[in-house]
Amino acid sequence: MGITVSVSSSANEIYLDQSGTNFDLTITQDGNNNSVGTSSAKFNIRHDNNTVFILQEGQWNEIHYVSAWGSGAGWGGDVDGSGNNLKFEQYNTTGTDVNKIGMHIQSNDNNVHVCQGKSFTDAADTTCSASSTAEYGGHTVNLDLHSGGNDIKISQETGTGNADHFINIYTYGGENNDVFIKQKGNGNKYAMMTIRTDGGEQSIVQKDDGAHSATIDLTGSYHTDLNLIQYGSTDQTYTLTQNCQTAGGCSVTMTQN
Repeated sequence: MGITVSVSSSANEIYLDQSGTNFDLTITQDGNNNSVGTSSAKFNIRHDNNTVFILQEGQWNEIHYVSAWGSGAGWGGDVDGSGNNLKFEQYNTTGTDVNKIGMHIQSNDNNVHVCQGKSFTDAADTTCSASSTAEYGGHTVNLDLHSGGNDIKISQETGTGNADHFINIYTYGGENNDVFIKQKGNGNKYAMMTIRTDGGEQSIVQKDDGAHSATIDLTGSYHTDLNLIQYGSTDQTYTLTQNCQTAGGCSVTMTQN
């Protein structure tokens, strides 16, 4: 078990309620008005073998439960479980719009790397880099999961503009999913994905200055592989409700620009 906490500047807060052993936690907050948990609802890590890395730079970055769900402290949510490898990065330098990350997790063997104010180059990228020193914040990520074996990678970055980006992912019973979502550009971006089938690979990329939105719901007896790209300055909207009953799985590829 190892815990490393580093806080610089002022008005940064950390509220942690950990139970169990054999976990690593590293928290770095460099800037002002950054928080992990709240005084009334602490950031909870329970049971064994969780690895958590949190880096918040600049100002107005928050990591705690989602207000619509409430804290999971009373029933085993907000991480819980063993074998989770979680990494959260938030970068916000300009204005007062808040970056927010919420969660539930409540499951085993998840790999989750959430990045806001920076972005991944592609699904294979293991780092998260900022394109500009001016990042306005206003990005929100909600997670849920409730299942094991997920490899989820998310990034949201505005750049020179003051757009808001929103991602809401549930997996429920969908184990062993590989999900990659990237939102980048000055237009508002919205992505909601629900995965309730085993297996499959999913990828959503929204970029450029258009206000793009995607709502995806994947169910069925077999998995669905999804590759959706939305780009350009014209607003794009895509909705998919997929119930895969094809042996061996289904595949959907869509490009909007």
